[in-house]
Amino acid sequence: MEDEKLSVGKSLGQCCGNHWKGKAAVIIPILLLPLLIHGYRANSQEFKCMYLVGNMAIFWITECIPLYMTSILPVVFLPIFGILDSNTTCSLYFTDTLVMFLGGLFIALAIEYSNLHQRIALGTIMVVGCSPRRLHCGLITVTCFISLWISNSAATAMMCPIVKAVLNEMEAQNIFAVYMTQEEEPVEEGEKPHPSKISMAFYFGIAYASTIGGCGTLIGTGTNLTFKGLYDSRFPMSKEAVDFPIFMAYSIPLIVIVNTILLYISLQVTHMGLFRPNSKIGQEVKRGTDNKDIVKAVVQDRYKELGSMTCHEIQVAFMFTFMVFLLFTRKPGFIKGWGDLLNAKPIGSSCPVWLPVVLCFALPTQYTFFKYCCGSAPFPGRTMDALLSWEYLHNNTPFGLCFLLGGGFALAEGSKLSGMAKMLGDSMGFAEKMPDVCVQALTIFLGLFCTAFSSNVAICNILIPIFCEMALKIKMHPMNLTLPPALAISLAYHLPVSTPPNAIISGYAGIKTKYLAIAGILPTIWAFLLVLLNAISWAKIIYPGSTKFPEWAEGL
Repeated sequence: MEDEKLSVGKSLGQCCGNHWKGKAAVIIPILLLPLLIHGYRANSQEFKCMYLVGNMAIFWITECIPLYMTSILPVVFLPIFGILDSNTTCSLYFTDTLVMFLGGLFIALAIEYSNLHQRIALGTIMVVGCSPRRLHCGLITVTCFISLWISNSAATAMMCPIVKAVLNEMEAQNIFAVYMTQEEEPVEEGEKPHPSKISMAFYFGIAYASTIGGCGTLIGTGTNLTFKGLYDSRFPMSKEAVDFPIFMAYSIPLIVIVNTILLYISLQVTHMGLFRPNSKIGQEVKRGTDNKDIVKAVVQDRYKELGSMTCHEIQVAFMFTFMVFLLFTRKPGFIKGWGDLLNAKPIGSSCPVWLPVVLCFALPTQYTFFKYCCGSAPFPGRTMDALLSWEYLHNNTPFGLCFLLGGGFALAEGSKLSGMAKMLGDSMGFAEKMPDVCVQALTIFLGLFCTAFSSNVAICNILIPIFCEMALKIKMHPMNLTLPPALAISLAYHLPVSTPPNAIISGYAGIKTKYLAIAGILPTIWAFLLVLLNAISWAKIIYPGSTKFPEWAEGL
């Protein structure tokens, strides 16, 4: 009530509870002021930069101001602290890597705009099969594949309605319950009912598969592109290039394929009664297998609603294939590519991505205009649509991610020039006496642990520059200490805040955080083991020069 009096403790508690973000945005910089004061007293650029990094790290973790606005802080403070001038700082917000990210995002939006993604998803499910176990396998497989080429958040958001439709049909046929009963998990009035264990297996499957799939290509997730930008800027002379085909060869066999198989088996065991046929869940899954034809009919109906493949979808599929072809053949490494032949000036990865994007705005969705150009009906009542609409692109592009990536590049450059990253890397010199495999395990563990509590890209921007300097200090090839943890940073399974796919399924299906945290235990263990195994075995084949400290790194 307006005239109600509150106790001091209660009013302070409500004030802090409702306005903690604004207070934190003021208090955090004040608490970290000793770093800045020491920096000015000792004329130490390292501590000035550390003050900025400390504020941004806490802001990113707490999100007391939006992630994207935090990423703009280098534009303000790097010039003020005398670390980088404004022109250099701002140029880092539109690098070749970032432009490549935008182009890949636009191609992904073209796929969604044409509805091609729905056809791929439903078609794959029909091929794999429609028993609960096969359906689960199909959904995980197709989500993983789609996430190789579009953002993991877009892949998850696209698959959620398909999962929901399939689960609702299962419940309608009395195969298994989609939601828990009030006795299993009490629900407060107005709260969403909690999904059953089997339902959660399907939602966890698509979220985790999109996360794993994103690790397979450079454009699969912003973390991969962040790593590429940080590595290329710190080690421009590196002979171990982070190119599209090499990156795929490095990550797909173990990190994507084997990891996806282990994910499927894990969820089958923990949530779908695999090896426990007499359990309640095992019986429900068996009943679903007996009624698989019913589910297949539903999927077929959804597929028939799409109709035959349109000219729009065919052209977008060609543009997508064309983009992948150009990326693969620019500089394959084992033979000369078109980038080598035309290399009057260095050609980056943004060039082959943006050519198909431009063509998407130039080509029409259909070619009936040839008829009325020759005087035959039907005559147009409006202009012809292009393969991709600028309005659709403008409304659906997360431009804030550009600030997030650019802010990370600017922060990394400031950390390098100020000497802060070298200082922190040198402080980890104790690892010099440890076996290489233990050092790699340590960096992978730090990546997995830190990414559980904050944005993948933000954590990558903080950790990778430190690992770069650590590698130089302990005389270990930088690729061995940066690429494995960069991949580990993407593999976040435990909390909604860890990565967008987790947040999407939590909100869409009403899944409690406790269920998400428990379900992520086994996938996290597999992620750690596979990333480490990949780093000590397969990586030596893909990057043979990484077995020893390189000559080009001497003196850096």
